[in-house]
Amino acid sequence: QLQLVESGGGLVHPGESLRLSCAASGFTLGWYAIGWFRQAPGKDREGVSYISTSGGNTYYTDSVKGRFTIARDNAKNTVYLQMNSLKPEDTAVYYCNGVRYYIPWGQGTQVTVSS
Repeated sequence: QLQLVESGGGLVHPGESLRLSCAASGFTLGWYAIGWFRQAPGKDREGVSYISTSGGNTYYTDSVKGRFTIARDNAKNTVYLQMNSLKPEDTAVYYCNGVRYYIPWGQGTQVTVSS
């Protein structure tokens, strides 16, 4: 009943862009601060970007500052991650989840940046 569905990933070349979406069903996403996380094989999961419930406060890890933008449309029950100037080191499976409250993990969406 509580579901997060990530989408928008794909295979791109360095310097290109992707827009990821995190859609919620069965609950009101606007009640949650939401983060984007990523994990590459053999690596720890890391937080990439967070956004507050209203969208007024955002956070980005240093490696993506200036390139990624997080946003939300609570009326659409969706959080977005605009990813510009992608680099090979951005390659990972990207997930979204609550920052303070756990929601069952979605399937993630694969982002591959390769020349």
